[in-house]
Amino acid sequence: MTEQAMDWQELTNLTGGRPFVVERVRLAEGGIAIEGEFELPQLAQLTVEDQVFVTAFVRCHGSIKQMERIFGVSYPTIKSRLNRITRALDFVETDPAPSRADIIDRLRRGEITAQQALSEMEALT
Repeated sequence: MTEQAMDWQELTNLTGGRPFVVERVRLAEGGIAIEGEFELPQLAQLTVEDQVFVTAFVRCHGSIKQMERIFGVSYPTIKSRLNRITRALDFVETDPAPSRADIIDRLRRGEITAQQALSEMEALT
């Protein structure tokens, strides 16, 4: 494990899974430090074991069969753990609703009709 990963694991173990706040961030180069209250990314809020599990899942390109071999557990066990981790994470919207300006631009370019533009505008309210 890298030194940074070990530090993170030690911090996670030290907090015992209790929520904590990061109040200072220092850039490795340039000696710049920023102080304030920073929320941890969702994946960093998972237990170390769940972080390892997610990392393995990504490295396996989502192959549950490979995960079964790596962890030596059954398909239902992998699915159950994935479902539990999924419930712990907020969904990140990857296709947000268009802004009013986007709708008007598409209307001007003739990509949508006036009726479609009105429908989309109504959906925003």
